[in-house]
Amino acid sequence: MPVRWEFAIFVVPAVIVTVIVIGIFVLLTAGSGEVVEPEVGLTAEAALESPSGDPVGTVTFRQASSGVLIMADVKGLAPGGHAFIIHETGACSPDFGAAGDHFNPTGAEHGLVHPAWKRGESGGHSGDLPNIYAASDGSARADFFTAGITLDTALSHSIFDDDGSAIIVHEHPDAYGETESDTGRRVACGVIEPR
Repeated sequence: MPVRWEFAIFVVPAVIVTVIVIGIFVLLTAGSGEVVEPEVGLTAEAALESPSGDPVGTVTFRQASSGVLIMADVKGLAPGGHAFIIHETGACSPDFGAAGDHFNPTGAEHGLVHPAWKRGESGGHSGDLPNIYAASDGSARADFFTAGITLDTALSHSIFDDDGSAIIVHEHPDAYGETESDTGRRVACGVIEPR
């Protein structure tokens, strides 16, 4: 009988300490963003407006396990290419400048095509997306997938940070290079809202 008490006295506390240590490790690594997976199925939407306040389309966002699917349906654009960029602040008023600069939580340099990016490295601002192209009637429809953003607020690259984010359609296309090209006026803006 004394052997059983000794077993209980030494083994049970050791098991409790081990469980506590594992729990602390899990909490610390989850807080660092290394273990946390995004919640698949989250959705968001931005209702795009022109500078005069006219509705010009919608952009829908859907969270996947490895990134976000972005679906754009826009009208009223000049035919041709337009930069299509997520900006750092969820505001379109008093003017579209309220949306701030490109969404860039990692402090990366600009450019989808950048001479410094090597195979296996992701580069560019998280908010930089491929251009959209409007047909002769001014309509544009495009789908993109990006790992640069998430809709999950638990992750550091979430577009739902303290001040939110907006999507901007620019007058001219982005050249995707190391230097930000002149994309002209901001011709459409929508605050990205969770759905």
